[in-house]
Amino acid sequence: MEENVIFIGSKPVMNYVLAVVTQFNGGADHVSLKARGKAISRAVDTAEIVRNGFIPNADVEDISIATEQIDTYNGEKTNVSTIEIKIVKKSE
Repeated sequence: MEENVIFIGSKPVMNYVLAVVTQFNGGADHVSLKARGKAISRAVDTAEIVRNGFIPNADVEDISIATEQIDTYNGEKTNVSTIEIKIVKKSE
């Protein structure tokens, strides 16, 4: 398991915001948010809420986008968009 990585799924955005804040309060200097498909907008919302509301000295250091090929239930392959947002906590 990767350190300081939060996988964004279908839970409410504030659950992920709390996870990011907990990581930073635990001493992490960076946190990565990873999401696929429809959860991408939830990852962006999480990053913005953390930056603008909870940790004002946090900043988005890097955003990576990609496409993954996954198997569907009927045996075919389909493309799914992915995003990784790296948030860093700047020294005060």
